[in-house]
Amino acid sequence: MKQEQETASEEVTEVAPGVLRAQLPINLPGLGHVNCYILEDDRGIAVIDPGLPGNDSWRALTERLRSAGYKPEDIHTAIVTHSHFDHFGGAEKIREVSNADILTHEYFRNAFNKQELLESEDSNDLDPNSEEAQERVIERIFSERLPWGSERTMPPRKEIERFKQMGRFNSSWFKTPTPSIEVKDSETIQFARRDWVAVHTPGHTNDHLCLWDPEYGVMFSGDHVLPTITPHIGGISPETDPLAKFFESLRKMATYEGISIALPAHGHPFEDLGARALEIIEHHEERLETIRKTAQNLPDGSVTEFMKVLFSERAWGDMAESETYAHLEHLKELGELHRNEKAGITRYAIRNK
Repeated sequence: MKQEQETASEEVTEVAPGVLRAQLPINLPGLGHVNCYILEDDRGIAVIDPGLPGNDSWRALTERLRSAGYKPEDIHTAIVTHSHFDHFGGAEKIREVSNADILTHEYFRNAFNKQELLESEDSNDLDPNSEEAQERVIERIFSERLPWGSERTMPPRKEIERFKQMGRFNSSWFKTPTPSIEVKDSETIQFARRDWVAVHTPGHTNDHLCLWDPEYGVMFSGDHVLPTITPHIGGISPETDPLAKFFESLRKMATYEGISIALPAHGHPFEDLGARALEIIEHHEERLETIRKTAQNLPDGSVTEFMKVLFSERAWGDMAESETYAHLEHLKELGELHRNEKAGITRYAIRNK
């Protein structure tokens, strides 16, 4: 089992001066918990990545805070590393309870396409908890074609029913909070009685935010650098070449000196942040080389066809296609591949010199 898959522990531990680690339960593919960090100071506490939407995660957060001697009303700031719902889900509830600020990077946005229901004009016309509303979410999400022409993969009905019980197809599940504080790269903010430097790290998402503490050598790495799995890099992005941005952001991690500990959003705290970041680059470079070799024998391949070479069959699906698309677009931007459209399907071939 990878660290990131481990079930959430109820234990709250100090991982750096003034910083506690609490694990909140999630049940997502490849993930069993999200780390919610608690930063104590004279104003109360700030929390980083307050977990999923919904009552189960909120109860867990409340219990973890209580065991550390706090309550939700003590939270003055909810810091969200990026726009995925297992990180921002509890932020609006915190603001409702304590009137807390919500802090994000200035590019923070909804992680979904504007064509999807989650930003549609009529999504609030329905009771978000009704069977009808959830079925409409399911219908709209899985009827949409992806940017490279493939249809979305419909999960097995058993999985859909499980997600419905969790509220996963409730339109409010994906609703991103409205930040009250937006920070830029290199901006300094103060929590846990010291200064933290905002580090913009686009790649996993375009709005990903890390926080660097030069005094104690602590880096909150979010989902940008994880200890035992490689973060998903998706091709659906406002960036022309999200993989190139990801490489740039990963190389940035290797430039920080004096890092004593990296605090990821999933998995355990770890050392050697720069080395781990370079390992992730190497992993993606290997995938690029696989595509180069595959393209020799697949002269006009679709994203799906390349995906089936890059990933094992158990991983086939929308996320694998999205990551494959990011790699193919990177090679296109490098001038190595040519992209064309046939019958609505995006295809790639080696560019003639």
